[in-house]
Amino acid sequence: MSLPEQLTKLVHATIGPSPWFWETFPEVRGRGHRRYRWRFHGQEEGLQYVVTLHCDGEPERPRLALNTLCRPFVLRNGRLGIWCPQGRELRLACFQVDRLRAFALEEIVGWFAPSGERLYAATAPQDELYVSLETAGGVHPLEVPECLRGSDEVLAPVSYPGADPNGPAFAIFVFYLQAGLLEVLPQGWITRVNYDVANHWITRAVRDPRTHRIVGQLSRAGVFELGDNGTDFNRWL
Repeated sequence: MSLPEQLTKLVHATIGPSPWFWETFPEVRGRGHRRYRWRFHGQEEGLQYVVTLHCDGEPERPRLALNTLCRPFVLRNGRLGIWCPQGRELRLACFQVDRLRAFALEEIVGWFAPSGERLYAATAPQDELYVSLETAGGVHPLEVPECLRGSDEVLAPVSYPGADPNGPAFAIFVFYLQAGLLEVLPQGWITRVNYDVANHWITRAVRDPRTHRIVGQLSRAGVFELGDNGTDFNRWL
């Protein structure tokens, strides 16, 4: 397998946003041997685009429900993180999986669309972190709740607001959660002038373990590799 093929395979295995990439979601385990499963509800009335998390063998008793554009990531000690855009902010929430109370699917039928919420749980998050989507490029200190420090690095590609149509339409927010740092990498090669950003958006990004360069996927375009600075386009794979 060639190097571009290996990198493409790496990107395709990377967690993407709900519901389109729900099958890439990580396996979730509680503190013991308890396992949890993801379920996509497809075209079920009132549950379109919803992905739920349930205890193994209890598909009708969800513990967590995700609307569009949510991405889960596993933390230590039976915790689960979720990141998603929420209004003009990026939200990171942490849940202790075994403490999530089950709820009936009827509670969320038709709820997401009018509410604008990205996730639903009957149990409040253990803690949360909010970051403005307008954060300038560069490295910034970050006060990270203890429960979210169980992951070294989270790459979050997001829409990057701006009045200049020639400015970057997307950025990759790199959370160094253990270190308490955020690095914002504006993607100046994708603008509202040279791309239809409603259809061409960064679905996922991951770091090449060999070179530490970021590789990712631009929807309806292909898999790309960035330069060493994490902002410049290097090549299509």
